[in-house]
Amino acid sequence: MENFVVSARKYRPDSFRTVVAQDAITSTLKNAIKTRQLAHSYLFCGPRGVGKTTCARIFAKTINCSNLTPDHEACNECESCKAFDSNRSYNIHELDAASNNSVDDIRNLIDQVRIPPQIGSYSVYIIDEVHMLSASAFNAFLKTLEEPPRHAIFVLATTEKHKIIPTILSRCQIFDFNRISISDIAGYLDFVAREEGVTAEPSAVNMIARKADGAMRDALSIFDQLVSFSGRNITYQDVITHLNVLDYEYYFRLVDSFLKNQVTEALLIFNEVLGKGFEGQHFISGLSSHLRDLMVSRDPVTIQLLEVGGDIRERYKVQADAASHEFLLEALQLANECDYQYKTSQNKRLSVELTLARIAQLTLKKK
Repeated sequence: MENFVVSARKYRPDSFRTVVAQDAITSTLKNAIKTRQLAHSYLFCGPRGVGKTTCARIFAKTINCSNLTPDHEACNECESCKAFDSNRSYNIHELDAASNNSVDDIRNLIDQVRIPPQIGSYSVYIIDEVHMLSASAFNAFLKTLEEPPRHAIFVLATTEKHKIIPTILSRCQIFDFNRISISDIAGYLDFVAREEGVTAEPSAVNMIARKADGAMRDALSIFDQLVSFSGRNITYQDVITHLNVLDYEYYFRLVDSFLKNQVTEALLIFNEVLGKGFEGQHFISGLSSHLRDLMVSRDPVTIQLLEVGGDIRERYKVQADAASHEFLLEALQLANECDYQYKTSQNKRLSVELTLARIAQLTLKKK
C-alpha cells in the first residue's frame, strides 16, 4: 500500500513565491538575501498554521543555495538544495522548545553552534515555540543570541510573543505573520483539490476556509478529513454535516420570520436546531454573526467585509435590502446580550426564546 502523505505536508510551500498571504515578509527576506544584509537572529510571531516554520525552512534553504535564481529563490538543483529537500541537510537544525526547554538543552545547542557548516555558508537554528523556554534557559541563551559565530543564524518562532522576555526581543528582527484570509485559504484549497482530482463546491470550500480560522494547516487537515468522509466530491452538505456546522439556511429563514413578526415560526426553527444536537449558545452566536453579515451587506463600501462565497453573497444582499438598518442594529444588540448572559442564565432555552420573541416584534413597533 502506498504511504499517504497529508496535504499539509504534501503541499507545504518550498519557495518564497509559493507561501500564501505573507507577501510583506517573504519580500523582506528575499531583499535581505539579495543585498546580503542578513541578521543573526529573527523572531517569527503569529497564530498557528500561518507559515512561520515553513518560512524559516525556506529561508535556511535559500541562503545556503549556491546557484540562486534571478528572483533570488533556491535553485533546487545544487547539492545544498538537494540535501535540504531529502531531509539530510546538516545546515538546518530544529529544536522544539516545548519539550527541550531546560538550561542543559540550551547549553547543548550553544556547543553545537560553534561547529561551522560542511556545505553552504550558514548553519540555521530554528527554535519552535520559543516562549516555552524556562527563564534560566533564556538567560543562558542571551550571550550566544547577541554574538553568535559568523556562520550561525537563529530563527525563533512563537505563537505568544508577549511571553518572551524583552532582552530576547531586543536582539531579534521581529516579523509578525498575519492570519490568512478566507479568500486566500479558499483559493489555495481550490488548487489542492484540482491537484488531487477532487471536485468541491465553492460554498463547501468557503465553509472549510471559515472553519480554519485563518490557519492554512487547519484548512488542509479539514480538507483531508472531508475527502475521507465523502470521497472525490465534496458538497456543502457534506461539510456542514461532518464539521457539525449550522447551515446558513436556518438563519435566512429565521430573519425572514423576524421581518414578518412570526414569533411562533422563530421558536419552531430554534426547536429544530436544538433537535439536531446544537447548543443554544452556538445558535445565538451564529445568529449574531448572521445579523452582522447582513449589516455589512447593506453598504457597497462594507460588503467587502462579508467573507462568503458568491452564491450566498447574493442572498445576503437581498435579505439585507429587506431589513432596515435600525432593525439589524437592535436585533444584533439583543442577540449579543443573550450570548453574553447565556452561561449565567438558569433557564438557557427560555433565555434564547425570549430573545427571539423580542427580535420578532421589533418591526411591529414601527408599524
